[in-house]
Amino acid sequence: MAPGSFRPFRFSVQAFEATSAKEWIETARRAEGLGYATLFTTDHYFGPGSIAQESGHRPVDLAPVAACMAAAAATTTLRVGCRVFCVDYHHPVVLAKELATLDLLSEGRLEVGLGAGWIAAEYAGLGMRMDRPGVRIERLGQVARLLRDHWRGEPLDVNDTYVHASGFAGRPIPVQHPHPPLLIGGGGPVVLRTAGSLADIVSLNFNNAAGKLGADSVASSGLRATEQKIGWVREGAGSRFGDIELEIGAYFIAVGANHDAAAQAIASRFGVSPQAILDHPHALMGSPEAVCEQLHQLRERLGISYVSVAQRHVDEFAPIVARLAGT
Repeated sequence: MAPGSFRPFRFSVQAFEATSAKEWIETARRAEGLGYATLFTTDHYFGPGSIAQESGHRPVDLAPVAACMAAAAATTTLRVGCRVFCVDYHHPVVLAKELATLDLLSEGRLEVGLGAGWIAAEYAGLGMRMDRPGVRIERLGQVARLLRDHWRGEPLDVNDTYVHASGFAGRPIPVQHPHPPLLIGGGGPVVLRTAGSLADIVSLNFNNAAGKLGADSVASSGLRATEQKIGWVREGAGSRFGDIELEIGAYFIAVGANHDAAAQAIASRFGVSPQAILDHPHALMGSPEAVCEQLHQLRERLGISYVSVAQRHVDEFAPIVARLAGT
């Protein structure tokens, strides 16, 4: 992008819950009708129980690929995707084919999110070994490259440390050219440099090296920490940094008069000051006008233009989407 120019704002919904087909379809259609660009599912496999309690992550109802396809079939312009697929949970060739099929059947409305995995209790609950971060991130990069190779439709001959595919050409070929947008998320230096080198969209997240959400997650993601994270993305991207869209999860939202009480409650949960929450890049709190101003400042200072909000905040955040989407 040209110096001094900004990408238009885009907003997505991160959805965790649906107990019926009707509820899920209504969620997708409501997101589309309110002007959200994308509906993201999430790639976790635990319901209520000790994994949710230990990790601090809410239980997840739906598996991602089928949920994405159902949402795409029920809408006309809404983009769909998963924020993010944990590469350890999927055979890379199977994932590549599933995603290419999803892009084809949605007529080019897929965004592909990838991550290296972080919930230690989920790995244990699934009976999976959780490798050290460097191994998981190296595997993430190899899977990302395999996806792109598969989607080109040419004969595959991949023999990396963790990814192997040969003797066939990938099918189907996705509608989007040269491939569906690739989003890679994370909060540490190695994964964000990897994202900078490979991704079209980089999702700036907490550094969840502890394997669960907690005070360290929040402390690792303040304004200065987020500036440092963008620096790591820039290091990995080099000259292509201007082509990357920066996305962030707005995990703490309170639009309206109750934002001070909401900030106090969140601060108590994570053991930080209310002002630290109000100033946090992952928090959008205040009147609609104040939240719009916060978003303009995020874009002007950090270049962040793509914002994800949780399913439970879809209606509360809708006035912000109506004012800023596409501007």
